[in-house]
Amino acid sequence: MPFSIATWNINSVRLRMPIVERLLVEHAPDVLCLQETKVPDELFPEKAFRKLGYEHIAFHGQKGYHGVATVARRPIEVVEKRRFCEIEDSRHLSVTVRAGGKAILLHNFYVPAGGDEPDPVINRKFKHKLDFVAEMNAIRAEHDEVSGSVLVGDLNIAPLEHDVWSHKQLLNVVSHTPVETENFEAMRLAGNWVDLMRLNVPHEQKLYTWWSYRAQDWEASDRGRRLDHVWSSPNLVPDFTGYEILRLARGWERPSDHVPVIARFDLD
Repeated sequence: MPFSIATWNINSVRLRMPIVERLLVEHAPDVLCLQETKVPDELFPEKAFRKLGYEHIAFHGQKGYHGVATVARRPIEVVEKRRFCEIEDSRHLSVTVRAGGKAILLHNFYVPAGGDEPDPVINRKFKHKLDFVAEMNAIRAEHDEVSGSVLVGDLNIAPLEHDVWSHKQLLNVVSHTPVETENFEAMRLAGNWVDLMRLNVPHEQKLYTWWSYRAQDWEASDRGRRLDHVWSSPNLVPDFTGYEILRLARGWERPSDHVPVIARFDLD
């Protein structure tokens, strides 16, 4: 059974609903995980999603900041809206969804960006980010013969050398500092997660999912970073058939600075 999951930091779901609709019409993923929705739960635009056939909706939001949502064309069941670092800032949502013969536990994450200064002593936002990633060690890739796990989202860290436009120039820039990348990879391995986007892609190949709004011409400069990720439990790797980074979405009208990533599976 073909099954697809899209993940996208939308940077305000209400503001960018036209391009969300475009994604759903043109690509029709089975499940869409959104981050940085910036809307309290009572104002989430459910009707727009239901009109497009996404009748199963879960959200964990707040006014003006952060927020995650998962919408699907098939039933989903909320498992958890976990609070990290004892802060109520709506950065996690997990649901179960059935595909083929498996129950998939799907985590949707929005990791803190961390501010501009990569020093946890003088920058509380950076400390929050490091603490958040440390707590993510508790999120494991649970699986057995009839179940598996997927973790997606804007994880706000580009872990590998070629996940950024310049490894050398970004070593002291938040999202690619050694303390972030080392802790991030240690957390991924501790949870037994597989980085699906790098599974069959050489580490020397550049991969980006984010291009800054600050660039005068994002496409020409191409100074990107891979901040959005798709991970799975090991038992789903044989079912993984590939993924697509929708780079063209960065040029859509009133775009997010992130683009959607769509992962595809063929589940028995």
